[in-house]
Amino acid sequence: MRVLPLLLVAGLVSVAAGLSGCATTVDLDAAPDANDPACAEVSVRLPGTVDGQPRRWTDAQATGAWGDPSAVLLRCGVAAPGPTEAKCITLGGVDWIVDESRAPRYLVTTYGRTPAVEVFIDNETVSPNEVLSQLGQTAVQNGTTVERTCTLTEELLPDATASGG
Repeated sequence: MRVLPLLLVAGLVSVAAGLSGCATTVDLDAAPDANDPACAEVSVRLPGTVDGQPRRWTDAQATGAWGDPSAVLLRCGVAAPGPTEAKCITLGGVDWIVDESRAPRYLVTTYGRTPAVEVFIDNETVSPNEVLSQLGQTAVQNGTTVERTCTLTEELLPDATASGG
């Protein structure tokens, strides 16, 4: 009769271990060109932390996530933005086009780089300037190819974390 409770406990432990492993995986969709060899180069260069947020496992090719809950999400192989009048900033040696339509969360995409990389940043948790500087220097600048640059770059993104919220 003691065998059944031991099997039950062993089963629960293995289920809990499996669930805890799944809980740390971030569900993302791979970008259309995630299989570009340069995205593999970006992926292997992704840092273990950005702005103090630890990297988490993702379930899609050429993606990255940091923080729990995720404060930074990255996808390589997205559609490259064409000429635009949107805000363009240069951080980490990379030109970035900024979509501020969901502020304080920003969608930022590399400009003039192949393949293109997009980063979704929660400005209430991390500093977009720090995140883009770190990702630009470690992964994007060395993993992608420059084809063109912004003709006019603007000031850095406002940093909500600097004011404490």
